[in-house]
Formats: sequence, structure tokens, C-alpha cells
Amino acid sequence: MNDALSSLLDLLALERIEEDIFRGQSRASLVPRVFGGQVAAQALVAAGRTVPADRPPHSLHAYFLRPGDPGAPIVYTVDRIRDGRSFTTRRVVAVQHGQPIFHLSASFQADEEGLEHQEPMPPAPDPLELPTAAEMLPRYADRFTDPGVVDRLLESRAAIDLRYVDEPPFGTVGEAREPRSQVWFRTQGKLDGDTAIPRPLLDICLVTYVSDMTLLDSILLAHGRGGWAVGDVVGASLDHAMWFHRPLRADDWLLYDQESPTAQGGRGLGKGRIFTADGQLAVSVIQEGVIRVPR
Repeated sequence: MNDALSSLLDLLALERIEEDIFRGQSRASLVPRVFGGQVAAQALVAAGRTVPADRPPHSLHAYFLRPGDPGAPIVYTVDRIRDGRSFTTRRVVAVQHGQPIFHLSASFQADEEGLEHQEPMPPAPDPLELPTAAEMLPRYADRFTDPGVVDRLLESRAAIDLRYVDEPPFGTVGEAREPRSQVWFRTQGKLDGDTAIPRPLLDICLVTYVSDMTLLDSILLAHGRGGWAVGDVVGASLDHAMWFHRPLRADDWLLYDQESPTAQGGRGLGKGRIFTADGQLAVSVIQEGVIRVPR
């Protein structure tokens, strides 16, 4: 485990300040607001801290209401909506400066047996054959008007080993491509058993954190746009939904297969499927985001 991953785990280990009220800190991101994946992951941690450990999350639905201030703590208030025999439901509101910035509903389920089927895993190369971020990003330094973007991108992803299967949006600016994208990812190092957040909740929260990193890429690819790092679009997450189908480990390789079926009205839709390396469909993700071209 490297220092960046250890720092991320500390970020997710929220401080309990009252019954069902938690406080979290933030870290710097590429844009001057709190990274949406961080808020979603912290909110899910807060909800999970009020649920028995044998009931992992099976779904979440969230709205990003206001930009978060990275220089101020975030307070997460959990409402215990329902505690059933099989399912538990929680609602979480994240507040900064007296205003809600994020709202999440999450459902948790005890293990059950039932019918099973899944879509097959799409073809993808071995992740170890792909370049790391440190190897790939410097090749695109001339695409960014701000020379510090590469360093900030590397810093923001230092806890996660994320490898693009094809060129990222900023690698083919001006070239419209099929609205599909794939990345492999895992944590930078193994997660030991001595963590403040119990597993499998920790693995699910880490995947929630990563799920917001690249999901809107496929929208950009369809229009030959490089994204917010290049400055040819302005974007932000609006809402985010995830369904957790099967067990996973965030420190093992996971394939994030993403596509965009539509963009319109200043908004774009991204859909993702996360597979384990042995082909199990573990997570489904849908997100809509603001995608605006600066005048």
C-alpha cells in the first residue's frame, strides 16, 4: 500500500461526531471543487456505518446538488429509513456551509441465493500489458494549456492504478470516435485486514470512488472533445446510480467498460459495467452529467 492509498483510506474513515452524524475531510482534485466520487464514497461509508456488517450495499442512487468546497469539512447526516428482515435502507445528506451539496439513498441486503445470469465480459487486453498513468500521461503534456495538469492528474490518481485500454479523450482531441471506453483499475497495493472500514463495505466504497473518474469519457469521445483537463468542455456530475451484483475486491484488477447512448440539452449519459478479472459482472453504473462547450 502506497502513501496515497493510505491517505485515501484515511479520507474514507469518517469521524463520528454524533449518533448517525459523521464528518469527512477532502483532498485536492483536478478542478476547484470536491471530487464527486469522494463525496459518494464517503456518503456510502456513513450509511454503511449504521448497518450490520453482514449486509453490504446492493444499490445507491445519488444527486450532486452543489459544488463541494475542498477547503472545508463535509458533514454527513444519516436517516435510518427502514430496517427490514432482508433489506436495509438509508438516506444520507452531505452538508457544507449550511447547505446540502449531495444526497444519497442506499439499500443494503443480507446474502441470499436465487436465480443467476449475466452478460458476458467484453474482450479486453491484459492490464499488465497497458501503460500506467505515469507512463502514459507525460506523452500528452503538450495537449494541456496548463503545464501543471499532468502532475495534478497523477496526484489525483496516485491511490489507484488506472490503465486506459485505448487512447483517453485528451489523446485524440478533434477526432470523433465510437462512444465507448474501457479502463482497468485496482488500488495501488493490497488492502490488509486491519482497516477502519470493514470489508466488503470498503471494497464497494473504493469502487464507488473510482466509478466517477472516467464514466463521462465516452461522451467526450463521440465529439472529439478532450475534456475539462484540456478546457474544451465544462462538465460536472449530476446524478449517479450503482448496483452491486457480485462480490469484488478493489485491490484486484477490475475492468470498467463504459459507453454513452445519448447527449443532448447540455447533458450526457454514461453507462458502465464493472467486471472482475475472471469475467464476473460485479457492478452496473449509470451517470448523467453536465457537458457544456464554453462560448
